[in-house]
Amino acid sequence: MKTIHQYLLIIVGFIVLSGCEDFLEEENRQSLTDANAFENPEVFDQLVVNVYSQYREAFMDFQMEFMGTDMATREALVAGVSELNDYVNIATDNGTIRDYWTRYYKVIDAANTVVSRVDQIAGVTESQREVGLAEAKFFRAFAYFHLVEHFSDVPLIVEEVTSAEFSYTRTPEADVYNQVVMDIDEAIANLPNEVDVYGRLTKDAARHLKSKILLTRGYKSYREETDFSEAAALAETVIANRPLVDSFELLTAIGNQRNSEVILSMLFGTEAIAQGDGVGADGNARHQLFKFTYDIYPGLNRSSIYGRGSGISLTPQYFDLFEAGDERESATLRRVIYALEDDGEIMVGDTAVFFPREPWSEAEKAAVPYTVINEDEYYIPNGFTPVHYPMFQKFDDPTVPYGDAGGFRDAVIFRSGEAYLIAAEAYLGAGDASQAAEYINTLRNRAGLGNITANDVTVDLILNESAKELLGEVSRWMDLKRTGRLIDRVLAFNPHAALNNTLEAKHLVRPIPQSEIDLTDGLTQNEGYQ
Repeated sequence: MKTIHQYLLIIVGFIVLSGCEDFLEEENRQSLTDANAFENPEVFDQLVVNVYSQYREAFMDFQMEFMGTDMATREALVAGVSELNDYVNIATDNGTIRDYWTRYYKVIDAANTVVSRVDQIAGVTESQREVGLAEAKFFRAFAYFHLVEHFSDVPLIVEEVTSAEFSYTRTPEADVYNQVVMDIDEAIANLPNEVDVYGRLTKDAARHLKSKILLTRGYKSYREETDFSEAAALAETVIANRPLVDSFELLTAIGNQRNSEVILSMLFGTEAIAQGDGVGADGNARHQLFKFTYDIYPGLNRSSIYGRGSGISLTPQYFDLFEAGDERESATLRRVIYALEDDGEIMVGDTAVFFPREPWSEAEKAAVPYTVINEDEYYIPNGFTPVHYPMFQKFDDPTVPYGDAGGFRDAVIFRSGEAYLIAAEAYLGAGDASQAAEYINTLRNRAGLGNITANDVTVDLILNESAKELLGEVSRWMDLKRTGRLIDRVLAFNPHAALNNTLEAKHLVRPIPQSEIDLTDGLTQNEGYQ
């Protein structure tokens, strides 16, 4: 017999790391079984917490969302091959793809358990029931939205699986989207406007997710006529409720993580478990995004100040996006790396590595004791490292020891800066470029830039603005796929993918994990994969 204890074992990490009280407090329930657990209404809360926990494990998997895009590539010489980034010989048993599939289906399984079990648990109030179901269905919608975009038709499972099942077929995309919209509508109806416990879901989180879902469906053959207009309206509601922070620098400051702009954050605590072990860690690993191996340069060493990279690098195109004076650049990128130890002419606090916006001449570089790297040299070996570029700093977490993947910062999932871009893209899709320009200009003005006009607004311009505003926060791969720009922009701007030149239409979906096909009766593979 399956016991409730099995469900609760995987909850502990989320509760410890969240730092929240009341709803997320854990108790010892190892003696609970189906026979007695359903007499305790607190078990329902624990099952809901499990959905949050499984969601976090799925969402912190970065490679599928960033690698192989126009703005992110592998940290390596422009040579060789890679399955995920270069789209070369992607295996149907690729471990990263398999893990992505598995983690999101674990979210769905946890959500289905809440949906199927709620009426069996004694003492659950109507309010508790409505909100808990709404939370579960929000995350089920989120999971299926990601799965259907990455894999196309997928098995649609909306009830708890309580026995071994082997017969599964793939549900058409349009039907999966219908279920996703049904789930998110219920979440909007029953989630509260505000919460007492930071990190729990609100109506605005559900509105924001639905705006992304409808925006994405608006590009498809089975779209509904109102998808773009409704996406814009939902985004506008969120914008009205979640005002922008005054400056991008303040928005990204580690001391201002919980601000007016945040719609939904994933929370991480400061306990030892949050640091992880560098592999599969439970903390927020965003601080490792987009950093090269800097510690072998004179005056530098392995330090928590700059952290360690994850092997995901920025493409040269990313740096070309920033206009002079764009305040997002200085808040996002570190163009100066300062020395951490004395080394010859370089002393602690001196410049150790510098990435100028405008290229320096060889004579200018020779006149200084530190390393100067121009943009056209970012992917050329210089005797220290094969790849080097201005590192990300907007996710920095200097409290985390070097090498630990488990960071302590909140991971912002949704914020109203994205809602402005969703509104802009939705209005463009609906044929109102003037309104789209207004939303883009609000973000540009906050960054210290001037206005664009309606004639300037294109999907590519919105993608560029999104990269400057949101890179590392939202799925770049899904953005490119949604807008139909994945193939052309990746081949134009990702140097490794361009070198191999194998990206084609079949890569707009991932292969169904072969292990799933082998274990089930009825699953088929996506076209073009063997």
